[in-house]
Amino acid sequence: MKLDQPVKRPPKPPSRADKVSLLRYLALFRRDILSAQPARLYRAWMAEFRTPFFRSYLVNQPDLVKLVLKERPDDFPKSNRIGEGLRPLLGNSVFLTNGETWKRQRRIIDPAFEGGRLRDTFPAMWAAAQSATRRLSARDGETVEIEAETSHAAADVIFRTLFSIPIEHDIAAQVFSEFRDYQRSQPILNLAAFVPLPKWMPRFFRRDTRASAAAIRKLITQLTTERMAAIKAGNAPDDLATKIMTTADPQTGETFSTEEMVDQVAIFFLAGHETSASALAWTLYLMALYPDWQERVAEEARANLPTDGAADFGLMSKLRLSRDVFREALRLYPPVPMMVRETTCPERFRDRDIAPGSQIVLSPWHLHRHERLWDNPDDFDPGRFGTENGRTCLREAYMPFSSGARVCTGAGFAMVEGPLVLSHLLCHLRFELGEGAAPVPVAHLTVRSDAGVWLKVRRRSSAPCGASSRGKPARA
Repeated sequence: MKLDQPVKRPPKPPSRADKVSLLRYLALFRRDILSAQPARLYRAWMAEFRTPFFRSYLVNQPDLVKLVLKERPDDFPKSNRIGEGLRPLLGNSVFLTNGETWKRQRRIIDPAFEGGRLRDTFPAMWAAAQSATRRLSARDGETVEIEAETSHAAADVIFRTLFSIPIEHDIAAQVFSEFRDYQRSQPILNLAAFVPLPKWMPRFFRRDTRASAAAIRKLITQLTTERMAAIKAGNAPDDLATKIMTTADPQTGETFSTEEMVDQVAIFFLAGHETSASALAWTLYLMALYPDWQERVAEEARANLPTDGAADFGLMSKLRLSRDVFREALRLYPPVPMMVRETTCPERFRDRDIAPGSQIVLSPWHLHRHERLWDNPDDFDPGRFGTENGRTCLREAYMPFSSGARVCTGAGFAMVEGPLVLSHLLCHLRFELGEGAAPVPVAHLTVRSDAGVWLKVRRRSSAPCGASSRGKPARA
């Protein structure tokens, strides 16, 4: 059933003029990659961008996206240009590597997120969702910057599931604080993304960016070293960190060293915390913008969240509306707006010859809003996934977690975390639009608002649901 919705559409960044100088484009791109793009990309199957140093091709055509990500991923490795700005924090993590190094890392990491591990980590997610609800319930009647709150909640989920510690733990709190500084100081691209620099040439980063990255890695090293000692002593908790650190590469028998594990924990925190925080913030904003949908999700949560506080993984199959709302928020505001691959051999796309070393840009932001693929692409409509067009696009034009061999390891994790936290919050709280202009999406490390997402929080007066209102947190 189609709900009556406001005429107002979800906010979308302005597009630049179709033709600008290279210097102007670089300035726009460095500040925000979304508003630096022309409007024609929402209809184009492919677009070419030329610089003095390389050529870049943004690809929206579904069969070409499939070719790059699924059919021939080894021929299109991840571009090193994007990773240049992230290496001070991420080192040689699975997010930045290619080839055999990447394959080895995935062979060790993937088992931690397969099969029943989601069920095993569910109690920790549940406890974090309860904690987030209590935290925001204490702000009853206030207008809060919701991105800060979802960042706190997402960091709590990561620390509980990865290291079995809550965000209030001293080291976890320090990592979270340092990461907030890092997020705003780190531009999404640095000079090396535009100008090919030899490996021997030093890379220049802002002093505060480098300092925050070093502080985060030092704290993660402490956590990792302590966990390795607990594993040797035989008293380590059975969480994601323990699983990853004790998993050997089935081909070589090797496990991660401390330094390698620090690299991986850094990307788990970046990918698992930053992306979830972005997705949850935009979802709550959309709930405030469309209160009819908010009430439907709240009703579903009241009907299905247990009142005894038990963390039952089976209830996730009942939170269908919450899942579709979260899925639609990911469509409109994919946390990672663009991914870049590089050609290793000559290619021919849409009657154009593409030389080796060219950049292939895959843009969930444009693909998810493509005017020739989606019905009403700029509208918020969680019911679209039940339509023929929605189901087709879900298969061919939807990739908030990438796709193919390099699909995000934590995709299934995120699709449990998001709907679960959303259901807990809306079961107990109502979110209303704050005063002022609508937030404008911009790309920092992920898609965030230009000036924050400000929402008024109100406690619901209806019958309580779940354990958060009763003060019985589930054990993690």
